[in-house]
Amino acid sequence: MSQAFETVKKNDISHVMQSYGRYPVALHSGHNAHVTDVDGKEYVDLLAGIAVCGLGHCNDELCAELEKQAHTIWHTSNLFYQEPQPELARRLEETAHFGKAFFCNSGAEANEALIKLARRYMTRVLGKEDAYEIITLSGCFHGRTLGTLAATGRAGLMDGFTPVAGGFKQVPAGDLDALKEAMSAKTCAVLLEVVQGEGGVIPLPAEYVQAVEALCREKGVLFCCDEVQAGMCRTGRFWAFQTCNVKPDIISVAKSLANGLPMGAILATDEVARAFVPGSHATTFGGSPLVAAVASKTVEIMVRDNLAARAEKLGNALMDRAKAFMAANPGKIKEVRGKGLFIGIELTGPAKSVWEELLKRGFICNLCHEVTLRLLPPLTIGEEDLSAFMDALEDILASYKA
Repeated sequence: MSQAFETVKKNDISHVMQSYGRYPVALHSGHNAHVTDVDGKEYVDLLAGIAVCGLGHCNDELCAELEKQAHTIWHTSNLFYQEPQPELARRLEETAHFGKAFFCNSGAEANEALIKLARRYMTRVLGKEDAYEIITLSGCFHGRTLGTLAATGRAGLMDGFTPVAGGFKQVPAGDLDALKEAMSAKTCAVLLEVVQGEGGVIPLPAEYVQAVEALCREKGVLFCCDEVQAGMCRTGRFWAFQTCNVKPDIISVAKSLANGLPMGAILATDEVARAFVPGSHATTFGGSPLVAAVASKTVEIMVRDNLAARAEKLGNALMDRAKAFMAANPGKIKEVRGKGLFIGIELTGPAKSVWEELLKRGFICNLCHEVTLRLLPPLTIGEEDLSAFMDALEDILASYKA
């Protein structure tokens, strides 16, 4: 490793809590889908800050909007009316059937707000005092707060943090009978990810998602979707739930919302949003003018440039190529999964070695559960970058025997 990298690493270890397993790279700058490390080596970024920089790094229009708002007003608190936040809410609501938005700072906070809104709607608006349980699915990930850890339900993530919040049940994903059995008078909502990202890029079958929604309607239970990673054009539609032709009561949003500035949100129907009244939920920083202005411009660009359709086209082309390689080279790729530019390539061989070699060759992606290459590139990535990645992957896979 270079002296520049070692200096950055030493400072990190000396001054920052070591709660992350970091990659052996220190990034310095970036533009669109390319980033450069402290030694000047350039990479194609197929991770985008974990689905965050949907419009790429240092997008010129977003930089201009950020500078403009930075010279206007940064923060007001939500005790005051402001201009950027309602404009952002309007743009988001125009993408689907929702009527109201609440803004916060992260995906975990968005899911906390979703949980609170769902419970308060059932107990205070509908008067079902005992309806507080949220049902989630195996393989899910909803955050790292005590509440969202409980919703996620993974023992490994809860190590040392128990007891976590109560009021959650989990059933096997895809098992409608298990969901029916889990429902009771205590059930408040079902929360699912249409594509389970941290689970290894696992798309739920549309028929199953539709059946879950129908069951929720039958039982008088709220149907909610976590769009934190899958939303904002990534799956080939503006929202992942739109790929299944369903209409959730509440969704959680974050990641790409402000293209790298910390922002989360929930969107809800007008009916369900009635549950939040002054004092029922709040945040100091959520939806500040600075971040809301950038997020509003982000949504504007995504809609204007039809990036959902672009993600579908590019993602399908990449997945088709990976599947063709899989068919021609048995035993090297187990499965290719995904929607749009949300792709998982599950390997059968030495996946970590493949990931490491990709990194050496200048391609950044993520390795899920030690077997699946997770691809979440900027929606603005060039076709040539995706082609170069597949060239490298095929070359690497060709070098080992199945």
